Amino acid sequence: MTDPDLIEITRLLNEYFEGLYNADTKRLRQVFHPTANLQSQGLRLTRDEWLHRVVNRAIPSEINESYRYKIINIDILGEQAMAKVECPLLGNFYIDFLSLLKEKGQWTIVNKMYANAPENYQRQSNTGE
Repeated sequence: MTDPDLIEITRLLNEYFEGLYNADTKRLRQVFHPTANLQSQGLRLTRDEWLHRVVNRAIPSEINESYRYKIINIDILGEQAMAKVECPLLGNFYIDFLSLLKEKGQWTIVNKMYANAPENYQRQSNTGE
């Protein structure tokens, strides 16, 4: 049996990846809630402040950057979810932690925290597994 929420979140994350790779702010605007925040060490942005940065940076697809985005983990509890994804982008290796909510039947990203990790980053778990 396949979980329809997992399918929908996976679709949304792939839309996110496509939006990043093509600097497609229309696509990104659709996957992020209007009040979403984007946060990193020493940086706090609204969705629209971040989209302004996206549209004014190099476009990975136009500079033939490799498409290496990857979903690491999705954890769903009811109408809330957390996703951990790899986003190699413009010479950086970002790890994004995305908070999602399902409201009015639709999943959106409501918060993004991210860090630039080294390419040799090893996924770690403290679950004892």
